[in-house]
Amino acid sequence: MQSHSEDLREQVNEDQLVRQIKTDFHSANLDATTKAILEFAEKVTVAAYTVQPSDLDLLRSHGLDDETIFDVVEIVGFFNSVNRIADALGIELEDFLDTADLPSTPAARD
Repeated sequence: MQSHSEDLREQVNEDQLVRQIKTDFHSANLDATTKAILEFAEKVTVAAYTVQPSDLDLLRSHGLDDETIFDVVEIVGFFNSVNRIADALGIELEDFLDTADLPSTPAARD
C-alpha cells in the first residue's frame, strides 16, 4: 500500500488527498466517476459474487465502456491475487517501505 500511495502521490501531487484515499476513500474529495470505480473495485475485492448487471450499468453511466470496466476488474483481480499469495507465503514488505502508515489490522481491501 505504501509504495502504491507514493505512485498516487506522484499522479495527484496532493498529500492530503492521498491520506484520505488511504484511510477512507468514501470521504475523500474525489469526482463521482473515480468514487464509483473505487466502490466497484471494493465490491469486486470483498464480494465479487455479489456484482450485478446494475453495478456495470452504474459504471457505464459514468462514461466507462466495457473494455475499461474489464480493465478495472482485471487490475483489481491481479492485485488481489498477488496480495493473497504474498500474505499466504508470509512475504514481508520491502525494507524501504514505511509501515507506519499501514492499517494495523488486515483489510479485506488489499
